[in-house]
Amino acid sequence: MATQARVRAAAATPLSAVGLRLLAVMLGIFFLGMSSSKFAWLTNSDILLQKFQMIFLPKAPPIVRWYLETVCIPGTPLFARLVPLGELAAGLALILGFWTRMAAIAGFLMVLNFHFATSAFWSIDFLRDGTGLPVLGALLALAINGSRLPFSISK
Repeated sequence: MATQARVRAAAATPLSAVGLRLLAVMLGIFFLGMSSSKFAWLTNSDILLQKFQMIFLPKAPPIVRWYLETVCIPGTPLFARLVPLGELAAGLALILGFWTRMAAIAGFLMVLNFHFATSAFWSIDFLRDGTGLPVLGALLALAINGSRLPFSISK
């Protein structure tokens, strides 16, 4: 009886909810991939510090330069640990469907912060960057309507 009820409920699930669930899984895989390239930061924050100083700072407009010099560079030891762990947590939460809306909001803020700190917003290339508007838009869609999706741990 319970199995039949679940089958009927799954059949009644709107395709839009299934589509959002698939979107959450794909974004989760994206965040896992992004975090995997940053695991070395957990033990060596100088890797991130060098990115700030050598790559981001030289091309930064004034507001981004201020942000890098007053927030990012002094906070490098903390951010070098938070970023990979945050991306890992957001990725797993999106894949499993656990607190999907919260994970999407956290992911949105992380991606937004990344593009601000790298000065990507001030480049026309940002409009063509697959990690820019498409990822931000998808995360925003999940933040708005990502609760009670099918095949999720939390409902």
